Amino acid sequence: MRGVAAIAAVMIGTAAAAELPEPLRDADYLPLDPAQIRLGQLLFYDPILSGNRNISCATCHHPKFATGDGVALSLGEGGVGLGPERRASPDNTPEQRIPRNAPALFNLGAREFTVMFHDGRIEVDPTKPGGLRTPMGADMNQGFANLLSAQTMFPVLSPDEMAGHYSENDVSQAVRQGRITGEGGAWDLLSRRVAETPGYAPFISAAFPDSDGLTFTDISDAIAAFVAFEWRSDSSLFDAYLRGQRPLPAEAEIGRALFYGAAGCSDCHAGAFQTDHSFHATGVPQFGPGKAARFESHARDLGRMRVTGDAADAYAFRTPSLRNVTQTGPYGHTGSHADLAAFLADHSDPRAAFARFEPALIDLPDLPGADDWRHLEDPAEQAALSSAITLEPRALSASDIAALVAFLETLEDPEALAGRLGIPGAVPSGLPIDR
Repeated sequence: MRGVAAIAAVMIGTAAAAELPEPLRDADYLPLDPAQIRLGQLLFYDPILSGNRNISCATCHHPKFATGDGVALSLGEGGVGLGPERRASPDNTPEQRIPRNAPALFNLGAREFTVMFHDGRIEVDPTKPGGLRTPMGADMNQGFANLLSAQTMFPVLSPDEMAGHYSENDVSQAVRQGRITGEGGAWDLLSRRVAETPGYAPFISAAFPDSDGLTFTDISDAIAAFVAFEWRSDSSLFDAYLRGQRPLPAEAEIGRALFYGAAGCSDCHAGAFQTDHSFHATGVPQFGPGKAARFESHARDLGRMRVTGDAADAYAFRTPSLRNVTQTGPYGHTGSHADLAAFLADHSDPRAAFARFEPALIDLPDLPGADDWRHLEDPAEQAALSSAITLEPRALSASDIAALVAFLETLEDPEALAGRLGIPGAVPSGLPIDR
């Protein structure tokens, strides 16, 4: 019997045009304000937005690591260093790891991104005030420029990500007391910090000339504008291929035929950004703290079910875009695989992959006292995760996987990976920048 790759090779040149996405255009992206982009660049790299003034957005979404941080599960508040070198501070040890892998930021300014976070807990919803559904419900401020702007408002509220632990600072205290919006709330406190930093004044007035006073919605709009501009990714070899400008290398062409054909990758990784923006239970191994309330003791992460309450959504997570995927490891919502080929092999038959999964290969920064393997060591939890899988197994050979990786390499965009503005030389707060 011929392998999948051999069948794919016969298909090359004969695949229906409908199998491939349309080339991307400027109209596929939201319009941006240059002054907001410049302000957003400074705010993205400035630790002033963290409770203890020691973490910026870039700490976990750094261009050095393709807008991630290069580890499976991040250390936020209480960590020191960058990327795989980040470690727990002995003077302020993190209470726990961040429960999910830091996602890449490419193309989040595209119009089709209408749901964000691994579990989709914020999404466009025209029936809600402001047109968005978020965990904050009616308490969420209105007036965001777009969904991406709303997304940036949440990491600053997380004690483990940026806010800090209880009683460490005014922001973390406000969060703990449930004071988020309004005067004296966490967002108001952060907005005042920025507004009262003299070096920000000219950038604020240029970005928001009609504003009566800086709000956190302004801050989030600016950061969103920067992210959308800096990491727009539509000039890869695959984009040139879609525009009829360049062919793919032979092995990548085999991989393309597999991806959009017999391997079934495009069933979920559809469209111009290789995502259907939907949720699927694919059996990615779970470890770390899981997503539990502080009063709960389990280490599971039910994914989309935490948002919808529907048992059919248990362990389902959003399909990630695959732009620059060869550079954005580790892979999976827990960062369970550092090697892309190994992830594809396990992803092709996730139930069978449980038996060969190697926790020793996971890149986890040391965190004293962390009980990272409870979920993996619990037979009942593993059985529940396995039974939730909706992904049908696919028989992929080593050559099939190599061809798929070759195709995924054509999604690399050097301009987006480098960033258009880059890391600023300094930020108005004078705080140190993660480089």
